[in-house]
Formats: sequence, structure tokens, C-alpha cells
Amino acid sequence: MGIRNSWKKEEGWRLTGSRPLDSAKLQAPGIVRVPEGGFRLFYTAVGPAKPYSMCQGYILSAFSEDGVFFEPEPGIRMAPQPELAHMALRVIAPTLSRCADGRWRMYFESRGDATEPMVICSAISEDMLDWQHEPGIRLKGPGSVRAPRYLPLSDGRGRLFCCGIEYGAGGPAGGEVVSEGVLSANSDDGLHFELEPSYRLEPLSVVRESGGFSAAQVVPPTASGDDWTMLYSAWQDVPEGTVVPVHPSRDSRLSEDFAAASIATDLAGYRSRIYTAFSRDGLVWKRGACVIEGAGYGAEGIDAVHAEDMSLIAVGGGLYRMYYAACGKDGHWGVASAVTEAIQLG
Repeated sequence: MGIRNSWKKEEGWRLTGSRPLDSAKLQAPGIVRVPEGGFRLFYTAVGPAKPYSMCQGYILSAFSEDGVFFEPEPGIRMAPQPELAHMALRVIAPTLSRCADGRWRMYFESRGDATEPMVICSAISEDMLDWQHEPGIRLKGPGSVRAPRYLPLSDGRGRLFCCGIEYGAGGPAGGEVVSEGVLSANSDDGLHFELEPSYRLEPLSVVRESGGFSAAQVVPPTASGDDWTMLYSAWQDVPEGTVVPVHPSRDSRLSEDFAAASIATDLAGYRSRIYTAFSRDGLVWKRGACVIEGAGYGAEGIDAVHAEDMSLIAVGGGLYRMYYAACGKDGHWGVASAVTEAIQLG
């Protein structure tokens, strides 16, 4: 068996907006253990201190000694590049890997305007604080690829899991979604990735997955005979007949008030939840259960409406902590957490 289906939510926020860089919206966590001790949480945010008026989000970081109480670190780790069409507006969903030479590489989803498909780009760092954007695109698809999660393989290669979306006529700006699901791509050097054929997992034609997937992370077996485990987040579409505000990623005129316009869409009737799936070979997957969900619209709880974009880290003894983006009835986004066994806070 892989990671089991039972997760226990931990009380309170692990991180929430607290400064002009992240006070408007904070989401899409990526956790990493710091070799010298402690944990660093990377996340996407936006606030009044954004570097230029049309910017829709950038990557920040926070540090914790114990993985529970995080302190934001000064500055922006990675910002969009206005001169690059595919990276002009937003960078989101960071995931890190350690390079053979000791440096760190960050992969992230990169967004331009609505006519540009989402792609995966990267940056390199000596210390996880000062990051240099690496030229080029690490992964692109027939349509969009988004929300990367990097998995180092035992043979020295790496695999990126991401969510793929293919569009009909009109492309990402106006085409209907033809297909979507979890994709994977392999790399020998961390820079050049090759997509593997077909989806690893596709949304079911059920209400709870009607809005598609937003992220997927895979944990390999820890012992012989164990399964691979996938944690993935799926969105539930709005009720039929709902009028949904235009998301600012679809209309650049809304970029200056990106957070407010984005949150209005988030709360238009959508829900998101986190699920498990299991596999014997890492390629063919069987669904498990819903492991994280809130109580719904109008109910209490920091994740009442949305729980998504999880990032996992081993905490010892075969246990894991999951950090995930959460949003309650008030539209306030932040990072919450859950554990596979009871781990005391504090």
C-alpha cells in the first residue's frame, strides 16, 4: 500500500498574507526541506507591492524551523518577465529539485495573456533565495501544461507531473476544452523533458471532477510491494445556469485588480477538493478517496470552499505533511496543512 487515505487536518493557517507583497491573494505552495535545518515554503502571491501594474502573481518564500510556524522572507524569489510572451503576467506553483552540482532548480507554471498556452519554465539558485531565470521553456504541450510537481527517480532521472489541457479551435483564448488530465514527462538532465504518451489520470464525468484537475503530486513506493501514491486536486464546476465573472487571466484589462477579480470567480459556485490514486507502476492509476474537503459554501473552516494544489514532504517514520491552498467562505486564500498521522502542533 502507498500513503493511506486517512489524513488529519491541522488547526489554523500555516501561512497567510501579511504584507504588501502577499496581502491580496496567496496560494499554490511548494515545500522543501533545507539541508542546514528547517523548511522553506515557496508560494505564489500578489498584493499592492507587485512589481508592475499588469502583474498577476510572483513566487515568494517563508521559512520554518518546525514546518508549522512560518515567517515570510523578504523579497521576491521569481517574478514574471514582461518581455517574454509566455511569462509576461504570472508565475505560479513552484516545485524544487536538488541538482547534481548542489544547486537548486525551481520549476513553475508560466502564464502570458489569454492567447498564450501555459508552459513550464525554470530558475536556478545556489541558496534557494537568489534565483536566476533559465532561458527557454522546460515543458510545453499540444495545449497548456500547468502546476508542475517534480519527482526525482532512483536511476538519476527526473519526472515532472503536471496538468494538461488541450483546446479546440480558438486555442486557450476561446476554444473549448477537448481533453485534460494528469501528464508526465521524463528528463535526463532536468532541462529537457519528453512527454510520456497519454494521460496518467483523467477527470471522471462526475460532478465533483467536472471542473478538471488543478495539480497532482506523486510519491514513489518506500518499500517493496508498496504502491505509488498520487494526491491530486479537482474542481467542481458551478451549478448549471450560474453566471461566472470573467477570470482576469481571460481578460488582461482586469489585471490591475487581479486578486479581487480572481477571487470573485473562485467563489462563483466552484469547489475544489483533494483526492488520492494508487498505482503499481506509476503509469496506470486507480482512484482512492477524497481525503481533504471543506464543509461548503456558508460553512465555517479555512478550507470550506477550496482545498487544492497540495505539496507533500516526509516528516519521518513513514509519515507525511501536506501543505495545500485553502479558501473559506470569505474568499481569503492561504496555506493550510494536514498529516497522515497525529503530529502535535507547536
